[in-house]
Amino acid sequence: MSAQTPEVRSTEQLREKWLKPEVITGSEILLRSLLLEGVECVFGYPGGAVLYIYDAMYGFEDFNHVLTRHEQGAIHAADGYARASGKVGVCIATSGPGATNLVTGIATAYMDSVPLVVITGNVATTLIGTDAFQEADITGITMPITKHSYLVRDVKDLPRVIHEAFHIASTGRKGPVLIDIPKDVSAATTLFQPEERIQLRGYNPRTVPNKLQLDKLARAIEEAERPMILAGGGVIYSGAHEGLYEFVNKSGIPITTTLLGLGAFPSGHELWTGMPGMHGTYTSNHGIQQSDLLINIGARFDDRVTGKLDGFAPHAKIVHIDIDPAEIGKNVPTDIPIVGDVKTVLEMLNPLVPYAAKADAWRDQIRAWKAEYPFRYVDSDTVLKPQWVIEMLNDTTKGEAIVTTDVGQHQMWAAQYYKFNQPRSWITSGGLGTMGFGFPSAIGAQMAHPDRLVISINGDGGMQMCSQELAICAINNIPVKIVVINNQVLGMVRQWQELIYDNRYSHIDLAGSPDFVKLAEAYGVKGLRATTKEEAQRAWAEAMETPGPVLVEFVVEKGENVYPMVTQGSTIDQMLMGDA
Repeated sequence: MSAQTPEVRSTEQLREKWLKPEVITGSEILLRSLLLEGVECVFGYPGGAVLYIYDAMYGFEDFNHVLTRHEQGAIHAADGYARASGKVGVCIATSGPGATNLVTGIATAYMDSVPLVVITGNVATTLIGTDAFQEADITGITMPITKHSYLVRDVKDLPRVIHEAFHIASTGRKGPVLIDIPKDVSAATTLFQPEERIQLRGYNPRTVPNKLQLDKLARAIEEAERPMILAGGGVIYSGAHEGLYEFVNKSGIPITTTLLGLGAFPSGHELWTGMPGMHGTYTSNHGIQQSDLLINIGARFDDRVTGKLDGFAPHAKIVHIDIDPAEIGKNVPTDIPIVGDVKTVLEMLNPLVPYAAKADAWRDQIRAWKAEYPFRYVDSDTVLKPQWVIEMLNDTTKGEAIVTTDVGQHQMWAAQYYKFNQPRSWITSGGLGTMGFGFPSAIGAQMAHPDRLVISINGDGGMQMCSQELAICAINNIPVKIVVINNQVLGMVRQWQELIYDNRYSHIDLAGSPDFVKLAEAYGVKGLRATTKEEAQRAWAEAMETPGPVLVEFVVEKGENVYPMVTQGSTIDQMLMGDA
């Protein structure tokens, strides 16, 4: 303990310095308030409307800012930081195009319930609404994709607004909050008085469930013969993974975890059936379709999970546990709605949970399906298969890395073949499906966990949407291991065009893409390439042994498809299983 005392004392002294009442600028108020909220790093890109804020950073050694090479890189990095750490991610951009470059990242975080505080500059208050240079109504533009937006017109409001923004972003159903600060507000001075109270009339997220509904669920479990649990990202966001593990073990109910729920439950458990939905397992999809009780815990019945809605779980009594009452009954009619924080719900539910004694035959059926229908692919000794690459990454890291992905075929292969046992070890864009997300989010995840291995798995398409952020890794020696699954094509689009559009391949050829090894080296990052299994094993071993960032390009089979696959308009048990 004594070795830690100086560090603790130093932090307390710094807080006293940040809390000191002084007449300071709005920019200084912003920086101090962020530190008082526990912010460890901010990702951003300066411009005219935020120059007072960046001027306040000059010489401010307590404030850690990471200069990205694009505003979208900044917000995706903040998103990755938030998902990996469980804290609020923060990014800063200037007005106009700087702010609008954040829109895709805000929507990405909103769809996946990620807590962010997004700070934008704006023109001076006297110029708002005049179409001034680099003016954009960013609060209006982002209104549908934020939990709340602030346009700060008085510097005295800044401490309150910042404190409220962090509270809103991190409570209830988490999500992004935007703070728009006009240039004259960031320059104005006032007495800094930190805000510690929260008084938000009308914002009172319900966290404690109705006890009667829990009793109904307990009785339903006793009566069920074919129960199934569908667990989603809400389990991870609420820190409820331990409660979920206890719930499954006490009830003996098989469990499937959604794309964003991967890591919420250990993949090695005998009752885990894998991922459901469009590219889910045979066991998960048939388990849902044949269940007589489906318990949704922290998932939102996304269309990629449900498939054809009017044929989804046709025999099941539906239970939906969610912090957001608007999600319950939105897509799937619910028999037992339970509104509350997932962690709180499970803490109250677990003492009541009976063992599903009538489900012995069902558990045997689940085990039989798992044995008969695992993920399969046709391997090759001459061509590098992407599934094999993911299996190699999993085997060499024992499933212990933090893995981020971009969006496409490689994303689904990573979800299928990498086995996650810990929450917050899988970071991907689920609801919006944002290409360009994977690599910057890995930078944020690595900043959150500097001592853990972070692997960023990308396609050759998505990597070109964010490759400029290689500069950050090189300059700051951020040791992300960057994987490029290069099939020289927009793979998921090609797969759909093959299977649904009668092989009419339209504008998917990525010929002319850069040499990714040379591109990495141009930024000062080691680059390696593999075209065979032997080269892949050597290149990956070298990457793992190299301190600092490394990019490894795996040149894989161009025509490989992701299977199983459920096409649009089909129920999730109507699966294309592939050649294997």
